[in-house]
Order: sequence, then C-alpha cells, then structure tokens
Amino acid sequence: MDTTTQPARQYRYYEFVMAAFVAVYLCSNLIGPAKAAQIELPLIGAVTFGAGVLFFPISYIFGDILTEVYGYARARRVIWAGFGAMVFASVMAWVVVQLPPAPGWQNQAAYEIAYGSTWRIVAASLIAFFCGEFVNSFILAKMKIWTEGRHLWTRTIGSTIFGEGVDSLLFYPLAFWNSGLIPNELLPAIMLGQFVSKVMVEVVFTPVTYRIVAFLKHAEREDYYDRETDFTPFSIKP
Repeated sequence: MDTTTQPARQYRYYEFVMAAFVAVYLCSNLIGPAKAAQIELPLIGAVTFGAGVLFFPISYIFGDILTEVYGYARARRVIWAGFGAMVFASVMAWVVVQLPPAPGWQNQAAYEIAYGSTWRIVAASLIAFFCGEFVNSFILAKMKIWTEGRHLWTRTIGSTIFGEGVDSLLFYPLAFWNSGLIPNELLPAIMLGQFVSKVMVEVVFTPVTYRIVAFLKHAEREDYYDRETDFTPFSIKP
C-alpha cells in the first residue's frame, strides 16, 4: 500500500494575495476609524462617514478573489491570518498607549485618540470580521457550484451583501448599543448607510475583480470548486 504523502500544491501569487488582504484589513481598522470625514455629494449634500469605510470593503474583494480562485479552505487560512494579525495589533496598540510618556513628549493625547479604541469596539470589530468574512467566503463558494462557475458578478456581489450584512449587524450593536457614543436611535440608519456604501464599493470594483480573477486563474492554473470541502471555520488546513 502506497502511503506516500503528496506535496501540497504550490502557488505563485497566493502569499501575495494573503499579504494584501491582511494589510488592507489592518490599515482600514487602525488608520481609518479614528477620522470622521465629510464630503459634499451632488443632490445629497454633506455626508459624514468613518474614513475606514472607503478601504475596509477591499478586504472583502480580496476574500472573493481568494475563494473564487483558490477555494474556501485556502481563503479560511487567510481569514485566520488577518484575525491573528488584528489581535496582535490591538494588543500592541493598547500596550503602547498605556506606556507612560516621556517628560516633554506632548503627543500622548493625540496617540490615545488615534490608537486608544476601547476593548468593546476592538472585540466587536474582531467578532464582526470573523463572522462576516466566513459568511462571505461560504456564500461565494456555494454560489460558484450553483452557477457552475458562470456569472462571477453574482457571486462577488451576492456574497458581499450577506457578508457585509452580517458584519454591520454585529459590529454596531456590539460596539455602540447603550455606549453613550452613538445614540441608540441613530444606529439603524448608520448601519444601513455603512452597509450600502460597502456593497457599492464591491459593485464599483467588479471590473477590477474580474481582471484579477482571470489573471490568477490563468497564472496559477487553478479554478477551485468546493464540492467536497469541510466548511467549518475552525480549521487552518488547506
């Protein structure tokens, strides 16, 4: 009986896509949320939003690309990598903020504003990310089988609707309900606005997603279908 273990499939770009996913996720959570931005839109007027909303949906685009090309199991490893990186970044930010500033260093207050998120907000972000990303990847993998690989846009947009929906429904109540930071009665409108804007980013980037997916499928000679995949999120096996 031959018990030789076959070597794992090697890919040229998988690690680069993983690194891009983690970088976008970290930056959108560490750099963007500290700033409230406002722009004037035609016919709408002034719109105020957290700056991170412009970039956070890109992590879902990378999640779509990973699942579409490499399959759910390899996308799962990347999601766990992003989750672990964010846990470490959150702990590091807390430690750095708590360290007593040196005499004469006048930037402690600004540092606390930029990196001093409460643990409630950090925990809400991690829970929402974990659940939303896995829902996004699961829906896309299943839709790929249902559509027999056709109509990529239905999978990328459809999975994002579910993933971002779960993300928004979890994050805002967990982070802000009865917190005093945002009135409870405003939370539904904020959740809806953030959800719509994130899905619109996915729609706008659809042509780019098509080009990247086509390039990777050709370069990697891979177009994975999750017909026999174990969809548990609690594993890092490829």
